[in-house]
Amino acid sequence: MQTLAHFGDGGPGPWILLFPLIWAAVAVGGITLLRRTVWRGRGGPWRRPTAKDTSTVDDNSPITVLGHRFASGEIDEDEYWRRLSVLDEQFGRTDKGGAA
Repeated sequence: MQTLAHFGDGGPGPWILLFPLIWAAVAVGGITLLRRTVWRGRGGPWRRPTAKDTSTVDDNSPITVLGHRFASGEIDEDEYWRRLSVLDEQFGRTDKGGAA
């Protein structure tokens, strides 16, 4: 009787090549399961940055307030650029390619 452990003359058959793929699938499945359940609340090693982590300018900075005023239509474009140039000189913005 021929079993999986003895193929032909007693050695393992070509099916032995499937074992690394099965173990890789188990590892990927386990990591995916951990990422979707346990690590979700704590951040985990692959935590996505939140808006709080990536914001460099707070909501009350003069440049942000000026942008909100321009977006809401309180000031026109000329006044926006004029005030922004003054604020850039005073506060400096480093979020555009590192230029101060």
